[in-house]
Amino acid sequence: MRKLLLAFDQGTSSSRAMLFDQDANLVGSHGVSFDCSYPQPGWVEVDANTLWQTQLACARAVLAAAGIAASEVHALGLTNQRETVLAWNRITGEPIGRAIVWQCRRTADACERLRADGLEPEIRERTGLLLDAYFSATKMRWMLDHRPEVRRLADAGELCFGTVDSWVVWQLSAGKSHLTDASNASRTLLYNLATGDWDPWLLDVFGIPRATLPTVCDSSGVLAHTDASVLGARIPIAGIAGDQQAALFGQCCFAPGMAKNTYGTGCFLLLNSGAERVRSVHGLLSTVAWRIAGATTFALEGSVFVAGALVQWLRDELRLVGSAEETEALAAAVADSGGVYIVPAFVGLGAPHWDSHARGLITGLTRGSTRAHLARAALEAVAFQNLDLIECMQADTGVPLRELRIDGGMSSNAFLCQFQADLLGIAVSRPEQTESTAFGAALLAGLGSGVWASLEEIGGLWRLQQRFEPREMAKREELLAGWRHALAQARLQT
Repeated sequence: MRKLLLAFDQGTSSSRAMLFDQDANLVGSHGVSFDCSYPQPGWVEVDANTLWQTQLACARAVLAAAGIAASEVHALGLTNQRETVLAWNRITGEPIGRAIVWQCRRTADACERLRADGLEPEIRERTGLLLDAYFSATKMRWMLDHRPEVRRLADAGELCFGTVDSWVVWQLSAGKSHLTDASNASRTLLYNLATGDWDPWLLDVFGIPRATLPTVCDSSGVLAHTDASVLGARIPIAGIAGDQQAALFGQCCFAPGMAKNTYGTGCFLLLNSGAERVRSVHGLLSTVAWRIAGATTFALEGSVFVAGALVQWLRDELRLVGSAEETEALAAAVADSGGVYIVPAFVGLGAPHWDSHARGLITGLTRGSTRAHLARAALEAVAFQNLDLIECMQADTGVPLRELRIDGGMSSNAFLCQFQADLLGIAVSRPEQTESTAFGAALLAGLGSGVWASLEEIGGLWRLQQRFEPREMAKREELLAGWRHALAQARLQT
């Protein structure tokens, strides 16, 4: 009998539901896009109910299109945008204000105050993270300080804080389960990598009541169940992971030293570091990749805040292209970027710079610059940012990367893939299933519910679609010098 796995993929700008069978074949997919709001410079918010309602609509649509009843689904896996924080009423389930999105920089000054107090070294040792507005803890504290209803409910013991996985599980279970997996917990600045649980000292530093937080669970296993009223049947929720960890799992990077890069709204490069945490000295993060049967696998991560979002900006704000797909042909239509560089520091810079105050710029424009040069510069900017991450990763581990597995929406852009391979000097491998976040959620759920018995069995499900071999790149050093000069200019704007 066919065993079907339903994967939820709740992202920054879209929700998606995908249905897979036990042979990892895609049975159906449905996605819905939505918009975030930007109420002040550097602020990013999204309606909490939009996250849930679009995700629910996708699940219902994919089941209906495939002619599948909810009772036929063997298990459900969930992956989600990380660090985004919500607050809701534990009694009514109603959200208190909008969710604060991972990209939001409103708490940058709060992070600087904590840094000035000398707390960052101890915070980093406990969490593996830097003290940055990217992560969840200062967002939670901001809600407590600026939304009176959040503080009132916290004092009354009636508040739930959660990342997006917690919010979706709460809704799926009709309020019966308030939990998060270890990979999502490790992105909050409140989770201790050594103990595998919320850290009392960190809770005190950030002023977050422990009673508001979800229970930390494994990433695979029967973790909760959907309420029959939601989808029409009681389904085991058997896999949960933050989107980038889910993509690492979906790319079957199970051996230490294997790495993947997801080209989505941002770019997220993760390297499996095995059972041992790597302490970066080059601005990268130590994080939980996944926790299975109580055993933690760690990853080294570099995060680029703006990648696909740059192409969206060219399309929606500058109206230089009608679709993201147009950038591939435009970029290939010119021999180079004509000296144009774009630094997409719209919300500051992530790894390895961690500069909250840097701002985006376009430099090198001449009267001969065309929209093709700008399109090419945008794609090259994504690849340059990833090169910076990989150079730091190799310096931290002392191990040269031999292959980079890629996924995400921008991985369909052949120009970007080839330019990335040329720039890195290593092969870039694109799988048949480039929706690796949802695929990883399905694999975690299948492992957790007994569809597959081992990681070795799952590893055989990964299938290569195209491999981009590096070619000799003319003027590579000149291009890199131009990028680094542009980067320095972006950081001098504050």
